[in-house]
Amino acid sequence: MLDNRTEPPTAPGGPTPTPTTAPAAVRAAIPAPAPPPWLPAPASWPAGYPEGYAVVDVETTGLSRNDRIVSAAVYRLDAYGTVQDHWYSPVNPQRDPGPVWIHGLTAAALAKAPLFAEIADALAEQLAGRVLVAHNAVFDWSMLAREFARAQTTAPVEHRLCTIVLAKELGLPLANHKLETLAAHYGVEQRRAHHALDDARVLAETFRPSLHLAAAADLPLPLHACRPLTEWKDAAGAPARPGQEERTAAPRAGRLYGSGYGNSGWRPARKRPACPYPNPGRLAPDGPLVQGMRVAFSGDTGIDRELLEDRATDAGLHVASSVSRLTSLLVTNDPDSPTTKAVRARQVGTPIIDEARFAELLKAVRPADGVHG
Repeated sequence: MLDNRTEPPTAPGGPTPTPTTAPAAVRAAIPAPAPPPWLPAPASWPAGYPEGYAVVDVETTGLSRNDRIVSAAVYRLDAYGTVQDHWYSPVNPQRDPGPVWIHGLTAAALAKAPLFAEIADALAEQLAGRVLVAHNAVFDWSMLAREFARAQTTAPVEHRLCTIVLAKELGLPLANHKLETLAAHYGVEQRRAHHALDDARVLAETFRPSLHLAAAADLPLPLHACRPLTEWKDAAGAPARPGQEERTAAPRAGRLYGSGYGNSGWRPARKRPACPYPNPGRLAPDGPLVQGMRVAFSGDTGIDRELLEDRATDAGLHVASSVSRLTSLLVTNDPDSPTTKAVRARQVGTPIIDEARFAELLKAVRPADGVHG
């Protein structure tokens, strides 16, 4: 059961009432439930599986990079997916809370809630030493990484697991990959959609059978490396680092500032000017970057992806959205990852370098042949 201090009851036959006050952070131990009789029990648990998981859900002011967290919840699970305890806190985003009709947290309800910096240590304790599990994990992790960076600290997370990716690898017969569809597949009841604690509970209860199915099939879990954010674009579009105060962009007319729900996604496509230089080919093992080279990025980077792409474009490189035989190099901090770009780069022999090496090479990009001098 969810702690009733964190989940307002649903009115019989009616909608969930909007909370008038935001509760303080809550942590509660949960007795381990008996496993369902249909849950497969592998004869031997895969040796390489993690020792524990932190199932996470965050509700936010919107979907863009500059949006803020308004509530966060964590269910901690042991190595076999059994729930150990849960934690929840609302968060004062210091701005418009965005789509109240979705998450139900009004400005009044969040007025006395703690700031993210005030819960960062407690949240870090919940995440420490565990694989972060989330539905569309790149979004939850990216929001958390940015909030921890603003708070001048880092989340103690090394790897994340996306339950959407896991469901696909298991070949679950789902009509789509919404959380509600995954919950229905496993017969898990959703009590309050878009309440962080209930969404985390639902995800924990659906992750456990998926984990056991993967273990029974000896399926490698789709783990992705997580990196702390060291530099990003603030709300005004300027580079920002931990400890710097972010500048606020002016509100856009015709939409709630900070709602973010007018965006197409976490990393929307950006139209860039065509690269004026011909592609000189692949990056040589010890060679420099040359204007016109096609560079692709994959996975987490310490510097925000948009900043890296902008700097590559400014240096005369062609930023590619995919990898092909024409790609000059792939920049990734996790060369062995199962991402589409990394897999394709390994297949076609595209040179792969990490973020630090790319930043170093970017300092001395060679002019395109016949263009300068």
